[in-house]
Amino acid sequence: MKMNKVTKLILLNIGIFASVAGFAGNGDRVGSAGATELLINPWSRSAAWADAGVSCVNGVEAMYTNIAGLAFTTKTQIRFDRTNWLGGTGINLNSAGLAQRISDNGVICVGVMSMNFGDIQITTVDLPEGGVGEFSPTYSVFNVGYAREFSNSIYGGVNFKVINESISNLRGTGIAIDAGIRYVTGEEDQVKFGITLKNVGPTMTFKGDGLALQMMYPETGDIATIEQRSSAFEMPSLLSIGGSYDFIFTEVYKLTLAGAFIANSFSNDQFKLGTNFNMSAEKAEFDISLGYTYEEGVFSKDFLYGSRVTALSGLTAGVSVNAMVGKNKNLLGINYTYRQARPFSGCHTIGLTIDIK
Repeated sequence: MKMNKVTKLILLNIGIFASVAGFAGNGDRVGSAGATELLINPWSRSAAWADAGVSCVNGVEAMYTNIAGLAFTTKTQIRFDRTNWLGGTGINLNSAGLAQRISDNGVICVGVMSMNFGDIQITTVDLPEGGVGEFSPTYSVFNVGYAREFSNSIYGGVNFKVINESISNLRGTGIAIDAGIRYVTGEEDQVKFGITLKNVGPTMTFKGDGLALQMMYPETGDIATIEQRSSAFEMPSLLSIGGSYDFIFTEVYKLTLAGAFIANSFSNDQFKLGTNFNMSAEKAEFDISLGYTYEEGVFSKDFLYGSRVTALSGLTAGVSVNAMVGKNKNLLGINYTYRQARPFSGCHTIGLTIDIK
């Protein structure tokens, strides 16, 4: 009887959040948040179906989509992914993560995502063409998460983030937190619901010598340093809610359909649809995924005269191949994902997975 009450409470909260999310999204606030790298999924498999797996993504990738999915880690999982972000820009994303089961019910994880923008010429008022050296901007996000199985149906987790952004003479550091739950039901656990609140934290500011300006008094020749203040900015918080259903045809073939709604505080709300086809044989697994993200203005051809505020055009696709090795059938896999973007040549992500059972 107690479990029935808990289940009803979870479903009630999901319904309330869904109703509130339906009125979220404020076009006047688009672009006013910082640390927007928190909105980029660096993991290949979950990105392949447009991040629609809020209710069904498992393991290390759950650090981005819904931390509750971390609780489904069998024993140890290691991930390495690299993304060529917005082809032609020279921006690369590198991510690595480790998930480890520490008890019958609990799993912890650590992860890092780093963005590299390449070398940029240092310019000044007197030397607008540069020639005095280069600097390399870097963005990085460190994650520490924990997820737990509370019952056969209810899973939850929390993820702590440290955000760092820096150039040669300026640096900003912030913190944020994610929290998520998952509810599983059905005779074969084929029905899943998930909800997560992400990127909630205090405001972030920049500090460093880049905010200082030296001036000379013409009368005396004395030099004074003027220190400017950086305006604080908020984190790109959001609420995600989603569901999925597994069509289990045989022990070998399974098709999963998933959908999600993303209520963004500082950008357009999004609707996500995704599907994943899984074929599992004795010594190998094969996955193919398709996804689509809809938001206001996504069909607009340009930024200037349309309402589109993202370079991503909505369509995603990916493939994953896993080989089962050893007596315990540990997984060694490689993943590839493509995300369509305009006017760029798309985003390509390749990843390596080691899953020890």
